[in-house]
Amino acid sequence: MTPNELKALVRTVPDFPEPGILFRDITTLISHGAGFAACVGHLAARARDVGAEAVAGMEARGFIFGAAVAAQLCIGFVPVRKPG
Repeated sequence: MTPNELKALVRTVPDFPEPGILFRDITTLISHGAGFAACVGHLAARARDVGAEAVAGMEARGFIFGAAVAAQLCIGFVPVRKPG
């Protein structure tokens, strides 16, 4: 899938959590098997191209994508948590 096709899988929720904010809901992307796999593939290709030795992902969405990318590349995943 192309990046534009993947963007189309991300739902936009206007005025959430407050007026004027456009919230990007990725649950529509990660629930689409082919879309999620393609997204992870694109990210993994970029990480491979720069010689990544590990992948770090910030909670919570970063855990979803980062762990999948690390698994595809057979490298470690480092979960990064918010303070506290």
